[in-house]
Amino acid sequence: MNMVSKIIDKTVAPITEDLDGWEKVTGDPSMTTWIEYTSPDGSMITGCWAATTGTYRATYASWEFIHLIEGEVIVTQDGEAPVTLKPGDAFMVEAGFTGTWEILKPVFKHFAIKLK
Repeated sequence: MNMVSKIIDKTVAPITEDLDGWEKVTGDPSMTTWIEYTSPDGSMITGCWAATTGTYRATYASWEFIHLIEGEVIVTQDGEAPVTLKPGDAFMVEAGFTGTWEILKPVFKHFAIKLK
């Protein structure tokens, strides 16, 4: 079994609906998600995500590693200081996070999510 997987594969069909746990708060943002890899046991997914400007309220059930490729976003956990993220920034969002993603410039990111 090959243990190296290329995860930048735009030939996969995109998901164009807002994901579970994401609710529009300000503006009319839209998102597109490409799930490009799922581990054999279903515990990990990786892919790309794009979103237009506006604000989402997000609730995370799983850990997510993110590498921001394009755009600018302010992520604010409830009760905590906002964090501004720009291209090249890499960051983690822990399971249990609730807060907002204020997308200032259209965003494109790579992600890895640990589901189990």
